Amino acid sequence: MNKKSIKIRFFVEYIIVKFLFIILSVLPINIVSNLGGKILKFLGPFSKQHITAIKNYKRIFPNHSKKLRNQNISKSWENIGKNLFEISILKKIDNNKKIIIKGDNEIKLLLKRNQPTIFFGIHQSNWEILVPLIDGLGFPLGAIYRHINNQYIDKIIFRKRTGSLKSNKSFYTPKGKKSAKDILEAIKLKKNVFVLIDQKDSAGDLVNFFNYKVKAQTGFIKIAKKFNMALVPVQNIRNDKTFTVIFHKHFLINDKNILEKEVMGKIHNIVENWIAENPSQWFWQHNRFS
Repeated sequence: MNKKSIKIRFFVEYIIVKFLFIILSVLPINIVSNLGGKILKFLGPFSKQHITAIKNYKRIFPNHSKKLRNQNISKSWENIGKNLFEISILKKIDNNKKIIIKGDNEIKLLLKRNQPTIFFGIHQSNWEILVPLIDGLGFPLGAIYRHINNQYIDKIIFRKRTGSLKSNKSFYTPKGKKSAKDILEAIKLKKNVFVLIDQKDSAGDLVNFFNYKVKAQTGFIKIAKKFNMALVPVQNIRNDKTFTVIFHKHFLINDKNILEKEVMGKIHNIVENWIAENPSQWFWQHNRFS
């Protein structure tokens, strides 16, 4: 496909998404979520990512029955569909008290500590709600995101993300050289950082993940060591009509000689438990083990 054809296709996709988001923005939250869930639950199994999801699931849970595996992957597609449609109403979700927060004592402790902190999560439940939530709790922060190939749709989603923030001190920055600079500048201004740590990083270190060696990002651990930043595991669970977000106890890297991949191994132990607890809500479609 030549550049002109790609540009036309991208523009048509943009018009469709823009029109869809306008409609979704006036609908009740549960209708938006359920509609997106049903659509991708139906369409997902016809995609090549479905094969990836099955392979990933078999690696991690080889003893699960075919029935259970298919149920959880089907629910995973449903969760992704809900996420995609919920991007159109991110601000509405936060404003309508759809998020149950656990870990109040930890939040109070971190606010009292008043030092730059790294919050980390995974692609589970609706990960898009976490940055505006943390921002609204009084932690101005920077978050790195991946560009979407269609630059027109990327702009729509970027506006939805930034529009859900309550503080003008928080920001999103696209992955790349600029993001590293933006994050370091934010830390110097005593701002915080949010990262999703469960996807492949070709330039990362080899670490254990469910007893497999995978490439994982460790740059945020180097930053935590350098600036003595607390690391906070943030677990996210989708309920029937709400979300539960758990702020687990923070930890510091006291041993400056410890290797980043060792710390990442410990972090993977944490998120492995999250995935095992709610396998139907993880992003199985990502090619994590290549």
